[in-house]
Amino acid sequence: MQPDLASDALAFAPRYRRIEQALRVRLAAMRPDDPLPSEAQLSQEFSVSRMTARAAVTRLVEDGLAYRESGRGTFVAAPPTPRRADNLVRFSAEMRRQGRRPSSRLIHRERRPASAEETRRLRLRAGAQVVAIRRVRLADGEPVAVEDAVFPGDLDALLSAELEHRSLHETLVDLGRVPSTGHATITAANADDRTAHLLQVDDGTALLVEQRAILDQDGEPLELTRSRYVAHRYALEVSFSVDDA
Repeated sequence: MQPDLASDALAFAPRYRRIEQALRVRLAAMRPDDPLPSEAQLSQEFSVSRMTARAAVTRLVEDGLAYRESGRGTFVAAPPTPRRADNLVRFSAEMRRQGRRPSSRLIHRERRPASAEETRRLRLRAGAQVVAIRRVRLADGEPVAVEDAVFPGDLDALLSAELEHRSLHETLVDLGRVPSTGHATITAANADDRTAHLLQVDDGTALLVEQRAILDQDGEPLELTRSRYVAHRYALEVSFSVDDA
């Protein structure tokens, strides 16, 4: 009989982690807005302090699986939904809302001369530089997208910023440039050898390709981004009306 490594690992986990895992199993059979046991009930059931019980529930709240209402208790959160195509939510925030752990793997970043198209779309002077960043975006350690982003060269602070465990857009806000409006074009493609390797999929796997141009709070061009999502790991939801013409 093979040893249950997962059970063995859980046995040595902190107490709050064991409670958290037990609650995750229960959540799978519960409906949105169902109440979770109170901290006092969990404390009694698992023979732990209320602080330990609170830590377990807090993990579920942080992962977007539950929500708290002051004076009422903690409840099951609604299941994740696909991203609205007309609403750009930061990848990190989107994954947390879905109960997944976001992170990034930095492939490279550099300061280089802008291409003719980048010069035009970012409204740069001739011969200007840009900051180019390539990352793989992950959810629970699983590659979801390859993201190539280009910024005006005066944002060279991005060359040394923490971009693997912190939102790039949050970093831009700290630099005084707030991503505010923009537009996107959505197409489809197949993964080439390099992209397939980064995303850990087979060559030719279907990808959803989103190309975005984002303006800052002053209407100035801030970012050009091309994101290639693994089609079976990511979805966009579209609302529309029927044109009777």
